[in-house]
Amino acid sequence: MLERFLRYARMDTQSVHDSDTYPSTLKQLDLCRLLVEELLEAGLDDAEVTEHGYVFATLPGTAEAPVVGLNAHVDTSPDAAGAGVSPQVVRRYAGGPIVLPGDPSQMLDPAENEELATRVGHDLVTTDGTTLLGADDKAGVAEIVAAVAYLARHPEPRRAPVRVAFTVDEEVAAGTKYFDLGRFGADIAYTLDGSGLGELQTETFSAKSARVTIRGHSVHPGTAKGRLVNSVKLAADLIAVLPRDRLSPETTEEREGFVHPTRIEGGAERTTIDFILRDHDDAKLEEHVAVLRNLVEDLSGREPRAQVTMDVEHQYSNMGSVIEQHPRVVEAAEEAIRRAGAEPTRTIIRGGTDGSRMSTMGLPTPNIFTGGQNYHSVKEWASVQDMAAAAATIVELVRVWAES
Repeated sequence: MLERFLRYARMDTQSVHDSDTYPSTLKQLDLCRLLVEELLEAGLDDAEVTEHGYVFATLPGTAEAPVVGLNAHVDTSPDAAGAGVSPQVVRRYAGGPIVLPGDPSQMLDPAENEELATRVGHDLVTTDGTTLLGADDKAGVAEIVAAVAYLARHPEPRRAPVRVAFTVDEEVAAGTKYFDLGRFGADIAYTLDGSGLGELQTETFSAKSARVTIRGHSVHPGTAKGRLVNSVKLAADLIAVLPRDRLSPETTEEREGFVHPTRIEGGAERTTIDFILRDHDDAKLEEHVAVLRNLVEDLSGREPRAQVTMDVEHQYSNMGSVIEQHPRVVEAAEEAIRRAGAEPTRTIIRGGTDGSRMSTMGLPTPNIFTGGQNYHSVKEWASVQDMAAAAATIVELVRVWAES
């Protein structure tokens, strides 16, 4: 599993926003094609890349049982550099800070990261400090491929049939844009897109995006008095009045939602600001939309010469209401985690997965841990032992369903 992960991590599969193609970057397909080759080698004879870049494959069962779907995404986040990933493996971590060799000013410090402090003795995979690692979600990809390859070599004990699905563009909220549940063919499913050992996530945020467009009036600064309407300054005014002690990722936790500006782009004539809005409660999410809309309307009222618009799009919904109707899906995962030697812990995701949309499409899809930490960061890292436990959980999960 580790060898697979290191191989996948070195491939640049970063997705991007506002692309005219699907996937948003064609380089994602390089990993998709490699995965098809490896799945075929493992004995999954129908492995294929679809016209939309999804990888599908079947591991036949050896018992009459529900078809178990397994999902991870091949793309990595655009939030940090994703090209030239050079992972390092720290064997038998002895504790203390880990200096990242590509940028010695960057280090992993257990004093700032309690998960790291509890992994003394583990083998760790880190970045070199200049890029993300891609454990989100190539750890999940490697774990699924390693698990189904193992299951193909070991038909006993009995196992349920498995459908594998690797998706693209999850990080830009488009992983299931063209996903066909009928073609997938799973009765129940699991994403491998979580984090710490034993985590089983049954709820995600509900999510919307918003784009605020500010159209000003650009004039040569030498003759601008009374005429220039600088959209950059207006954008700065809007950012400045966002709540500071609430409704932001840096001041919230657990079920608290937020309004988060993620990107600003433009010049004096026209500036756009992209926001993501999140909450586990749909009614509260609408309140967050109203907060932002009121701020936008206030900005427009203070500078009537500017044209200020706000466009909102739904991204995904909290999967909790669907999953709670299928308790066996959660119970089976908890039993598999125990059999793999870990203690299951139900948690919520302050984010989303492809399982969010799969669940609302009618396929209950909880999220299982992968062993990765500090996602979307040059300080991203993963425990090899936790990753191995995730792969073992998949093996046990497929066997649990064969016993049902």
